Amino acid sequence: MLSVKGLTKRYPNTEISAIEDITLDFPDGQVIAIIGPSGAGKSTLIRCINRLVEPTSGEIWLNETNVCNLKSESLRKLRCRIGMIFQEYALVDRLTVMENVLSGKLGSVSLWKSVRRKFPQPVVKSAFEILDRVGLLDQVDKRADELSGGQRQRVGIARALLQQPELLLVDEPTASLDPKTARQIMRLIVGLSKEYNLTAIINIHDVVLAREFTQRIIGLRDGSVVYDASPAGLGTETLGAIYGEEDWSHSTYESDNNDSDSAAASIDEKLGALK
Repeated sequence: MLSVKGLTKRYPNTEISAIEDITLDFPDGQVIAIIGPSGAGKSTLIRCINRLVEPTSGEIWLNETNVCNLKSESLRKLRCRIGMIFQEYALVDRLTVMENVLSGKLGSVSLWKSVRRKFPQPVVKSAFEILDRVGLLDQVDKRADELSGGQRQRVGIARALLQQPELLLVDEPTASLDPKTARQIMRLIVGLSKEYNLTAIINIHDVVLAREFTQRIIGLRDGSVVYDASPAGLGTETLGAIYGEEDWSHSTYESDNNDSDSAAASIDEKLGALK
């Protein structure tokens, strides 16, 4: 269980909070989308959770651990329990797919082994198994800069899973991908979260994908939570509260139509400005 209590982040030289007094619980195994306009605080929220951004106040609990109280070595160990999937992939281009995936274990091996890139055989075996699961077993020796965007994102997913995390934080996983690849990546993240019983918090601009693939949607606006419920409740009034005034009257968000492909196609034009 992840719990965020009264979380606030104010950056220096500004009186405006990036996030303000956010309190949320994230049950184990739940897949959650964080949506909202640019500047709403989505990235700040997930980066505060693993302390890539330091909160100004509040508490973050991962099971029995108060994340905000951790320092140096304890914080490093905490980050080994949290898998992070980045929008820009954060791969080392000159390294191979396998080397990039194995880097997910650098925080849990000795300095000498990490420098020499010597990993225990069970870790290497797990890396092969995960690469097979994400569809990259035939790419293990290819350099990262030779991969497509979708393949690079799959490497990032595999690297995060190799950590055997308790929690996945995913920052804009589909922002640079074409629509078909974006759906494949979302399907993969959701499927793996279920297989591993992982809580996954996904910061995403694409409302269509959020509604289709996640169990719960949290809408942020100006650093505060304005919506926290199932995708089914994400209707025209709620979209207006999150993103501001717009003509949502012809959107299919309030429809019970389960044909997600046709639903996505019918509202792509209206949501184009949000992507």
